[in-house]
Amino acid sequence: MGAADTFGARLDGAWAWWTAAVDEAQDGRWVRDAVERRVIADITAATNALHGGRPAPFTGDSWHVRVGRIANWAGVLRLAARAGGWELRPVAGQTPPRPAGMAVLLSGIYAIGEQGERWAAGLREGRTPPENEIARAERFLTGPGSVEDLELFFYD
Repeated sequence: MGAADTFGARLDGAWAWWTAAVDEAQDGRWVRDAVERRVIADITAATNALHGGRPAPFTGDSWHVRVGRIANWAGVLRLAARAGGWELRPVAGQTPPRPAGMAVLLSGIYAIGEQGERWAAGLREGRTPPENEIARAERFLTGPGSVEDLELFFYD
């Protein structure tokens, strides 16, 4: 992992790319087509955090459950990108391309899921991920104003 590919850089990039896509949609420059709407609905169904309405961070859950929730996003987003023909791109230290649309949105979210896969690999080797980073990733993915509420940000 290079200096620019730290968790902080990934999270900053994730927010920037996610925001760019949502802004394009809210300003009417990106109107999702039927496939994009269905993919978002499928992502939402496949990534249900099953947190029972508890707010992040989910400190009462085991490390494996917490990291697994985050890592699950990576596989779901790879499948979504493949299904729609969108390319996932690295976001750490990168400015989101314009116009922003589905590929930008998925890439931003994917950065956090991919980090979850890195943490999962570390857990298997006996390394515990930093609690504050896990909590920040959980807040990005779940709760009010997060990716979990993604559908609410579209007016189409």
